[in-house]
Amino acid sequence: MKVMVTGAQGFVGQYVIAEIRRSLGAQVEIIATGRVHCFDEELGTVEKLDITEAATVDRLVARLQPTHIVHLAGLSTIVAAAADEDLAWRVHLFGTLHLARAVMQYVPNCTILNVGSGQIYGSAGASGKAVDEETLLAPTNVQMASKAAADLALGALAADGLRCIRLRPFNHTGPRQSEKFVLPNLAMQIAKIRAGLQPAHLQAGNLEAERDFLDVRDVAAAYVRAVMLSDKIVSGTVLNIASGIPRRIRNLLETMIEMSGVNVTVGYDQSRERPTDIRRFVGNASKAQQLLRWAPQYSIEETLQDILHHAYRCLERQIPIRLS
Repeated sequence: MKVMVTGAQGFVGQYVIAEIRRSLGAQVEIIATGRVHCFDEELGTVEKLDITEAATVDRLVARLQPTHIVHLAGLSTIVAAAADEDLAWRVHLFGTLHLARAVMQYVPNCTILNVGSGQIYGSAGASGKAVDEETLLAPTNVQMASKAAADLALGALAADGLRCIRLRPFNHTGPRQSEKFVLPNLAMQIAKIRAGLQPAHLQAGNLEAERDFLDVRDVAAAYVRAVMLSDKIVSGTVLNIASGIPRRIRNLLETMIEMSGVNVTVGYDQSRERPTDIRRFVGNASKAQQLLRWAPQYSIEETLQDILHHAYRCLERQIPIRLS
């Protein structure tokens, strides 16, 4: 087995590669790809891959002959996609098409595991009910529209012989995630307050929003299960990766504050809230649980504690005091 991972140097990529090694061991060769060729202490050699260049994708796929591709490469935030909409379409839709066409031409038995997003259901989730894979897609921003287009394109190519599984993960978080995301951002503010680097006042957006959070390590485990069982899953299959549990941001923040042992006041920052935000957004992952024999293993408390401890460690490396 030879597994290629696009976007390997991103937040999720490092966890996916660690899980591949843990679950498959010596029976797998891992090909990490990224925007630059380099050696990474955790990932090993990273092959350069710009998925917006069709010829580059063709050459790499033809040369490396992967049996599976976990396709993670993409713009990580709505803000980044909105800042360069053309790039969002080139990366998400056309980059994915370049990869699919290369696979069909050079390694037709290879399976692409496309990591899209549960957010492509968009306004269809506004009812607050858990959305399943039959829910119509209704993206509300360019990031999700371009990812939805890629997802649908792969579904059409599956009918022409492409081997693919379409994964739609809901919110996932954990240590090392960028502070551009809500829980790491709140955790870092708490860590700074705890270290005396910030006044005991925390800024937050819409704390009443409810989201379906998973630990990134559970998400990585689901992706690797899909790799391991790919020959038993019908090509084109869509799988939601979700906990099925809506969690209010305010409750998660209060848990982290309690874990930190600091006294904090919380203020509202309107700039942190998006006008298209849905009050409750939750997924139904019963299909993934059945086909992948997968279920989340990390409790939300474990995830929050690990995010906090990561924030503490980041500050320890920057300030000349040790946090207890």
